[in-house]
Amino acid sequence: MSYVALYRKFRPQTFDDVRGQDAIVTTLRNQVMTGRMQHAYLFCGTRGTGKTSIAKILARAVNCEHPDHGNPCGECASCRAIRDGTAMNVIEIDAASNNGVDNVREIVEEVRYRPAEGNYKVYIIDEVHMLSAGAFNALLKTLEEPPSYVIFILATTEAGRIPTTILSRCQRYDFRRISADMLRARMRELLHAEQMFAEDKALMFIARQADGSMRDALSLLDRCLAMQSGETLRYETALLALGAVDTEVFRELLGFLLRGDAGGAIGLLGQMLDDGREIGQLVTDFIWYLRNLLLLLASDASAEMVDASEQEIAELTALRGKVPPETVMRYIRVLSDLQGTLRNATSRRTLTEVALVRICRPQMEKGGEALRERLAALEGTVDTLMNSLESGYIPSPAPAERPEPIKAEVPKEPPAKAAPEDLRRIADTWDTVTEQAKMMASARGGEMSSGFVGAALRNLEPSYNGQTGENILYLREKKPNMLNLNPEKQEAIVIGVTAAAEKLLGKKAEVRLALAGTEHPGLASLNVKEETELSEAEGKLNLGGFVIEEE
Repeated sequence: MSYVALYRKFRPQTFDDVRGQDAIVTTLRNQVMTGRMQHAYLFCGTRGTGKTSIAKILARAVNCEHPDHGNPCGECASCRAIRDGTAMNVIEIDAASNNGVDNVREIVEEVRYRPAEGNYKVYIIDEVHMLSAGAFNALLKTLEEPPSYVIFILATTEAGRIPTTILSRCQRYDFRRISADMLRARMRELLHAEQMFAEDKALMFIARQADGSMRDALSLLDRCLAMQSGETLRYETALLALGAVDTEVFRELLGFLLRGDAGGAIGLLGQMLDDGREIGQLVTDFIWYLRNLLLLLASDASAEMVDASEQEIAELTALRGKVPPETVMRYIRVLSDLQGTLRNATSRRTLTEVALVRICRPQMEKGGEALRERLAALEGTVDTLMNSLESGYIPSPAPAERPEPIKAEVPKEPPAKAAPEDLRRIADTWDTVTEQAKMMASARGGEMSSGFVGAALRNLEPSYNGQTGENILYLREKKPNMLNLNPEKQEAIVIGVTAAAEKLLGKKAEVRLALAGTEHPGLASLNVKEETELSEAEGKLNLGGFVIEEE
């Protein structure tokens, strides 16, 4: 005899066999026992939650010759005929392939005839949302006033696509997703019946992958059992069979993202793909891992809502106070956008790598979450620097096992004169000024490209004479010999910056070039932000197997 899949072999045959839909089962059982049957039912819910199974149980129960506490006996001629699919009074219709007006008209014609055997003629219409508008209209009148011996059971995964005229004529039941604990218990029960064994961790992992669907859980269990080599299904076998990864890999990946190490994150992604992991499932599982972390960061009472092992919860809890919830929310948002894009994408690996780079570089995004993350990183850098200066030490720029503190340099004397207001305005909008200057200078300089002019401008620092405080903008060269331009091109750059400054100020501006090696005493920088390199050996914290920057 050929092998029968677990979800078919153990399909519920009575109301007692159904798991996770207690309220619905109790209501329908009471209706069968009291004879207060409705003429039309609408079963709504996600896939694999028992809609069709309960519809068939109800069809057998109302026609059973010897019902037992609302359950079909399974032994009478009517129960056997319905179970074997030979009964004339139970008609199953797949609306996905029979969705036209003519198909519904056949039902309307058949409704006029009483059942040849049993008490009720039951029509089970699966995926009813697939019916056309004309088919719904043809069914409407019959559904409103059917004969007393007819019961309609409509099943759908998309209740929002059912016309309200149909909804108002049916008694609606919403099927809930089945909890992971209940899925695990049911799988263990079926394995015991099959005289097979599995690790509890493996069953919980399969239950999480099923996402509330009993049918999916049993299908995934079947797939894992086909791969096991011993008597017991192990967690590692389930990971390999389903193409998933262990949470330890996600912990390592999160560490790379928190440190902003895009290269390390992309390298780990490539390693997982080389091991045969499916990229879509990988993204889905990592989003779930981040979801658990976010719940634990949100409040102390969230541990009960996290579907994870005690060890994993402890590792995630250790990050509380070290990782802002806004950062995790941004990670989830970027990955959720990626998840929607991957469904129809061809370059799935490239899109995933781009998403990892976006996560590691919040400056590439304009959203509020990314801005808060950048400000938090800047505040942490400033605090670390100020603490170092106050103590007289700064961290070593080179990472070492035992970093040696270096004496901080004595701060330079502040300029005697403050920078004029016009020059401060130019410095505050220096990026805009340089962009406009690039276009003007490249246009005037002839063969100079915009990129070449941009490179030259990046080596120039806006400055002023701190001794005299005169309203003259100096372009001081940062590194010698980098501005290797002839006098004509130097003049083009100065004229470009001058034009951009005048456009900003709305009046005449004076700009001079201060090349490296030339005498320009008293020049002071106009830059508001100073770049400071801090040692990676300082300000780090080891948590959960990876290192994150302490801010």
